[in-house]
Amino acid sequence: MRTKSVGKKKINIVTLGCSKNVYDSEVLMGQLQANGKEVVHEDRGDIVVINTCGFIDNAKEESINTILDFVEAKNRGEVEKVFVTGCLSERYKPDLIREIPDVDQYFGTRDLPILLKQLGADYKHELIGERMTTTPKHYAYLKIAEGCDRPCSFCAIPLMRGKNVSTPIENLVIEAEKLAKKGVKELILIAQDLTYYGLDIYKKRALGDLLLRLVKVEGIEWIRLHYAFPTGFPEDVLEIIKNEPKVCNYIDIPLQHINSEILKAMKRGTSHEKTNALLDKFREKVPDMAIRTTLIVGFPGETEERFQEMKEWVRTQRFDRLGCFTYSHEENTTAFVLEDDVPQEVKEARVEEIMELQSQISWEKNQEKIGKTFRCIFDRKEGNYFVGRTEFDSPDVDNTVLVSAENTYLSVGEFADIKITSAEEFDLYGELV
Repeated sequence: MRTKSVGKKKINIVTLGCSKNVYDSEVLMGQLQANGKEVVHEDRGDIVVINTCGFIDNAKEESINTILDFVEAKNRGEVEKVFVTGCLSERYKPDLIREIPDVDQYFGTRDLPILLKQLGADYKHELIGERMTTTPKHYAYLKIAEGCDRPCSFCAIPLMRGKNVSTPIENLVIEAEKLAKKGVKELILIAQDLTYYGLDIYKKRALGDLLLRLVKVEGIEWIRLHYAFPTGFPEDVLEIIKNEPKVCNYIDIPLQHINSEILKAMKRGTSHEKTNALLDKFREKVPDMAIRTTLIVGFPGETEERFQEMKEWVRTQRFDRLGCFTYSHEENTTAFVLEDDVPQEVKEARVEEIMELQSQISWEKNQEKIGKTFRCIFDRKEGNYFVGRTEFDSPDVDNTVLVSAENTYLSVGEFADIKITSAEEFDLYGELV
């Protein structure tokens, strides 16, 4: 295959995994763009960079299959080079080099300058907040910290991402201002642990201080919080959510389990009683808050009795949004020494039980919204419907609001007041007020 000069090569960035990976890929693309490189979103490019996930077995399998697909494309002469970066590469680099040697080079999660050099580009330190966003133009992720200091026994993220490093408030404000100038109206704050933000650089929990700066950014209308940690949650943040119109009445706080013995084995630093007290405080301070959580079933030692305790807790708490996953027995985590004693088929059946219960709860909560009017932002037009969200819903993971496009026109990326006329488990139907 005839090769092009470095400057003319098209670079395809393939992103797998979570929103943090999306953010990292956007930073990489922004750096490449600033170096005059052509970044494409096609199935193929002259050079392919795969940003992998290595969190749990399913994610690792997807990453490996994607690498193999592009290696085969390289061997067929369809691409020139394949580079691999991200969490899987950070965690398993020696194994990957041995098992898939046809990849041109593997990079870890902290190797951006080295990766750029291989792509014929220089890392530009002055590009604070410059990214090539891949989300719809009206919302964007804002990663406020990298890494995690929590000791959760089931989690491999500290192995892949390192210790918590908070981004200074000033830098985040600059980034938010640049995003707003590009048309972003909704900021989704992400980190491995929002609760910890600031402890390393300010010696205090500074999420509240950050929010009070971000609400002043002109053009930003919604600020959403993802991935808070229950232990040490700063109370001032609840006051800000309650009093600042730009901060959505919404929080994503993965609680993982409710049985105190399981929580202790998970090293979560909390208990059944403390978790319930925190949820009570949330609802007391911000009665209209939508609480999203995620749970893990099948952790070592999860007997049927302990699972039923969690199921009854879900029934009682009636979370607004909930995701549930099977426990993945991850090597080099502290839980790996425990016996993975819950059979996979039992884990999967328990996920189904929890999600079936949550579907009923979601349906009941959605019925209560019929006749009410909500301010919604519209993400896209899909078939005969405009698809939007309330402030209680995050993109991709939560409920949607559907408005028929037959007699109504709505602008994607704009807000509109919608009266809910009917509802299903995870979808609301409405009309323009």
